[in-house]
Amino acid sequence: MTGSGKCYRCIIPRMKNNNWFSLLVLLILIAGVYFIVTTIRDAVSDTAQQASSAFQPLQEANSAMQTQVSQLMNPTPTIIPDPVTYITEIRALARLETIQYSVEKVITAEQGQGDFAFLFGDKLLFVAHGLVIAGIDMGKLNPENMRYEGGVLYVILPPAEVFVATLDNEKSYVYDRDTGIFTKGVADLETLARQSAEQEILKAAMEDGILIQAQVNAENFLLKFFAALGFPNTIFVR
Repeated sequence: MTGSGKCYRCIIPRMKNNNWFSLLVLLILIAGVYFIVTTIRDAVSDTAQQASSAFQPLQEANSAMQTQVSQLMNPTPTIIPDPVTYITEIRALARLETIQYSVEKVITAEQGQGDFAFLFGDKLLFVAHGLVIAGIDMGKLNPENMRYEGGVLYVILPPAEVFVATLDNEKSYVYDRDTGIFTKGVADLETLARQSAEQEILKAAMEDGILIQAQVNAENFLLKFFAALGFPNTIFVR
């Protein structure tokens, strides 16, 4: 029994020493593996950064080339006004604008429409927005057109006229265009459509009685104007 107890006392410290040694070896192995992994990761990261830096000039050149190709395929118009301005005419105006029409008109312009339209034809739909402004040119009102008699002011106004009949280019546009297989389209077809649109817009305003309404509006305004000047009784002679 005594001999066995001595043996156990000897074995237990040895086992403890072996456990501590194994734990120490394990910790050293873990530290070594962590060091190796960290070193490899840093090396890979540095290599990736160097590769990215090496390819950066190539990427920038490629991006610049793509930009140039895009500009060639879709060029942006450059508008260069002549620095010299010529003033051809100056006129004093005394226009009394009394009415404005905003008109929308759809214009169809076409050429080569027939049996072979799908080969050589050209057709477009143009949506036109225009303005028509009318009123009285007060510069045409002369002293002999006005007479004060019996406390009444008699006035002969100039006839109403159209001052402006033009397209609103910001709102006007080509809605659709259909060209034949063997044609690139008529170069001035849109220009012809715009010219026709201006005429049609003016025609529509005239047919709607813009000049009659301009005359009425002018008289209503001038009644108040002459009354403010001390002529409460005004009659417009036509």
